Amino acid sequence: MDVQMPVILTAGFLFLLMFFIGVFGSRYKVPEVIVYILLGMVLASFIGESELLYLVGEIGIILLFFMLGMEFPLKQLMNVAKKVTPAGTLDVILNIGITMGIVLLFGLGLIEALLIGGVVYATSSSITAKMLETSKRMANPESEFILGLLIFEDLVAPVLVAILVGLTAGTALTAGAFSIIAFKVILLIAGAVILGQVLFKKLEKFFDKYLNYDAFILFVAGTALAYGGIALYLNLSEVLGAFLAGIMIAEVRKTEQLEHLIVPVRDLTLPIFFIWFGTTIEFGEGIPMPGLLITLIVWGIVAKLIVGVVGGRIYGLSKKVSLRAAFSLVQRGEFSIIIAALASAELMVFSSVIILSTAITGIILFQFAPKISSAFYPNKKPSKVKLPG
Repeated sequence: MDVQMPVILTAGFLFLLMFFIGVFGSRYKVPEVIVYILLGMVLASFIGESELLYLVGEIGIILLFFMLGMEFPLKQLMNVAKKVTPAGTLDVILNIGITMGIVLLFGLGLIEALLIGGVVYATSSSITAKMLETSKRMANPESEFILGLLIFEDLVAPVLVAILVGLTAGTALTAGAFSIIAFKVILLIAGAVILGQVLFKKLEKFFDKYLNYDAFILFVAGTALAYGGIALYLNLSEVLGAFLAGIMIAEVRKTEQLEHLIVPVRDLTLPIFFIWFGTTIEFGEGIPMPGLLITLIVWGIVAKLIVGVVGGRIYGLSKKVSLRAAFSLVQRGEFSIIIAALASAELMVFSSVIILSTAITGIILFQFAPKISSAFYPNKKPSKVKLPG
């Protein structure tokens, strides 16, 4: 007779295991994203397909991008985007455009090419920000450029996800289909801007009154989930909806206080998303399309190096600092995972290998970035002054 473990007991064991694995990863400087994906792959046969796991993970992802949106009131968002646009545009051309061209040359379709281009595109915000902080490089001149580029990617990627959600939902790839998706995206953005400027900008007294109320987290999380849900209702991405909801609430100018409410819930739920993603990866007959895979892993590294060097110089950084920035941009993470989750089983495995490979390579390159840049551009030794007589 089979005895099924209670769900609560399973959840308890899972959280304890995640804690100890997370501590192990932190000790050896392995980002939690990678650790939890690998743990999900190991636990896949024990956990199986779980709607509850997926739902909790979705809440974590929504809160993550809601918090990203909260960092940027509309005016500040436009200023940051404007400053880093040349480097950001180069990033899109190389990592989405050229990647799509490579994939098409290998015989895959346009939707598959766009999906893989999306996987290759965005540098991991969570891995990069954490490594800048732990390596004490946050005050370095390249940090502003790196963070600005990540913000640009955070603006592009939700829209890209929204388009991919529409296309992978069975919509034919036509100009009309693209027009409908673009109209929905514009509608969702316009709604967020109007609500932010007309409603939330005037809610400062409401927030002051209830911010210390224990249940205020319900209002904040409810706003994030509701706008994310509206995006899903429009067959767009909940990530885009959550990011826009954060921009709306940013107009209240209470970001720091609100973060104290959200961070504990996000930290509890977000790792579950990476665990869930790990459980969906099944290698089965092995890794598909190895030739294309190796090509894209190499190109993914080279493309980010070009973006860092060329984009950094356009941004105004020195050659040495630009090179240091370039070797700090390789790692892929959360956005790539979200896009990979939209793929078929074969492409999901393919994308997972790209993500894990570039994440691990990126971490190594990040740690050696100062030494590599110093090797190429050594500090000039001060010339000795000869004293007379």
